[in-house]
Amino acid sequence: MGKASLKVTFCGIEFENPFCLSSSPVGNHAEMCARAFDAGWGGIVYKTLNVDERFKVIMPSPRLNSYNYNGNKFVGLQNAEQISDRTLAENLKDIAELKKNYSTKVLISSIMGFNDDDWAILARESEKAGADMLELNFSCPQMARKDAGHRIGQNYEAVEHFTKIVKENCNLPIIAKMTPNITDMLPVALAAKRGGADAISAINTIRAITDIDIDSLTPMPMIHGKSGITGFSGPAAKPIGMRFVSELYNDKGLNLPISAIGGIETWRDALHFILLGGMNIQVTTAIMRYGYRIIEDMKEGLLDYMNDRDIETIEQICGKAAEKLVDPSEFDIRYQVVSVIDEEKCIGCGQCYISCQDAANQAIIFDLETRKATVDEKRCVGCTLCKHVCPVWDCITYRTVDTLITPHAGRL
Repeated sequence: MGKASLKVTFCGIEFENPFCLSSSPVGNHAEMCARAFDAGWGGIVYKTLNVDERFKVIMPSPRLNSYNYNGNKFVGLQNAEQISDRTLAENLKDIAELKKNYSTKVLISSIMGFNDDDWAILARESEKAGADMLELNFSCPQMARKDAGHRIGQNYEAVEHFTKIVKENCNLPIIAKMTPNITDMLPVALAAKRGGADAISAINTIRAITDIDIDSLTPMPMIHGKSGITGFSGPAAKPIGMRFVSELYNDKGLNLPISAIGGIETWRDALHFILLGGMNIQVTTAIMRYGYRIIEDMKEGLLDYMNDRDIETIEQICGKAAEKLVDPSEFDIRYQVVSVIDEEKCIGCGQCYISCQDAANQAIIFDLETRKATVDEKRCVGCTLCKHVCPVWDCITYRTVDTLITPHAGRL
């Protein structure tokens, strides 16, 4: 038996595992959240609350569109979802019920106000209901108001101010949720820190267009003849999420724990975000497709990985990959590689030849009689395009050449 443990401490609160539902339709009321806790999730970020006397949420319909590509279905999901359309009283009652029935589980209340009083009320009432933490939603990309969501999340002064208001009105740890719909997330995160944030969560969904109905000439999802640029999530968003999480982790001026979000479907996805600095993991889109049951694979896979490598805690590996990121100007360009094709694995499709001829350095030789590809090492520059277009796993690898390349001025 291995010694690995999935327990993590985040903002002083212990989670039995780092996996949480992110604030979204997957955690919309007590009955749903209870099933998620029973399935094994360590925590829940409850769907965002607001002071409903100020703004009555009415959801657009239909509001979802899956992004399908090259025969693969649901590689991403566009949504026009808004914050909770239930009353504040109903949501607070559910939070209290959940904490009564699941006292060892972590429940985070996501809140969104429109002025100082809203943020203060939501903070106080969430704490009174028993929430363990607060997540401040500065990032929803389709809120039907101009004084909320990602519009506020792009305003450094507003983020700092509202974070400070919340901090003054409760004693709970505060997570500020960042929008990716901005060039540089760090200034906003630093503003949240100045306001008193104890942690950062990233990313929320990315403003996007996923498809167009070419008969009606209308983008999707089509809402009574119109559409909009709204939030995109799922596996296709993961590379962008990893970029932002790693930048937050590596900034020494920020130095706050990170709750990582962005296209996480498997334990490997979760591990990637942990290695880039996430001490806590949030999931939505994968649950929307596969259900709460994915937590079983996530926990088992991550535990097996840790036990196989004698890793006892998640803290031991958190950020280890982020630490190896450097600016491209610092890449070691003294050593070069050349591609190597395994003749036995080669199926003679010729894709490597076509791609190298038309988009690389014309270094692949293709024998029409044997239908085998080989590499002209004198022409190969080690871009590895051939490796990535090859349909056979590990048919094309690469090796380092012996010759050292001497860097010179002007080399890119």
